[in-house]
Amino acid sequence: MPADLDTLWARGRAFLGCEFAIMGGAMSWVSERHLVAAISNAGGFGVIACGAMTPALLEAEIAATQALTSRPFGVNLITMHPDLDDLVRVCLAARVGHVVLAGGIPPGSAVRAVKDGGAKLIAFAPALVLARRLVRSGADAIVIEGSEAGGHIGPVSLNVLAQEILPHLREVPVFVAGGLGRGEAILGYLEMGAAGAQLGTRFAAAAESIAHPNFKQAFLRANARDALPSVQLDPRFPVIPVRGLVNAGTERFMLHQADVVRRFQAGELGKEAAQLEIEHFWAGALRRAVIEGDVETGSVMAGQSVGMVTRIQPVAEILAELVGQMRAVLAARG
Repeated sequence: MPADLDTLWARGRAFLGCEFAIMGGAMSWVSERHLVAAISNAGGFGVIACGAMTPALLEAEIAATQALTSRPFGVNLITMHPDLDDLVRVCLAARVGHVVLAGGIPPGSAVRAVKDGGAKLIAFAPALVLARRLVRSGADAIVIEGSEAGGHIGPVSLNVLAQEILPHLREVPVFVAGGLGRGEAILGYLEMGAAGAQLGTRFAAAAESIAHPNFKQAFLRANARDALPSVQLDPRFPVIPVRGLVNAGTERFMLHQADVVRRFQAGELGKEAAQLEIEHFWAGALRRAVIEGDVETGSVMAGQSVGMVTRIQPVAEILAELVGQMRAVLAARG
């Protein structure tokens, strides 16, 4: 007899403490109190994107979110943040139940602090060997995120990661992410052994998202092929791949890289200065797009599922649609 949905994602629901084992992806400037609370109130699991926030700002954001929902939510912290230990302390003091450490291998001190503080630790793994290492070091759950995702991405698709990791990692719940826009796809990964899923792009354009109307309209106009990774022009000057919608800014970035390389070769810039000039090109660009609505020169981070964003919907409607699609497949099997 085929499993029902409640059985398939029972482990994920129990781990997150919510009705649907669907996490909101942590998107800087987007995943703040309003969207996070809306996802949790609708039965999913919202996650605050701490990004570059100071400990004081994060403390205020957590408190504001708790004022909007009594349901569980998590906080995503970037491992490279200079105040990581203080941010962990803020989360624990506010009794946040789940801490997500992203953007690199979590330092042992942060892992121990989260565990000793009684919170559950979620980590990202781009390969099976690293997933196993993270579990041994204390991760309570793993997210595997494919290159289809928006924002900072790894090189491997979710389709491949799922085949490499899901059959072999059973010790902890594993959540899938990257390019997910419909319930049927989520269901397929649940049947492979995933405990749940993480979605960002569908929620970024939700009614409750504070993203500028221009930002949301850019999502509505876009197709999957419009969400491309940033391009590195010269291997001497690495560019961390970021997936976003192609616009005037991405075209200017190519010209900027070419100009910096030319100045470096002419002896006008040292290697370190040239690298910094390339890295600083996008400084503030995500905020310009999300908050100010500059979708031409700003960074419009979006996953390849952006083509499935066809209208502005409330979060509850998005979740109901995804769950409905999953249940329809299961019901059709009899």
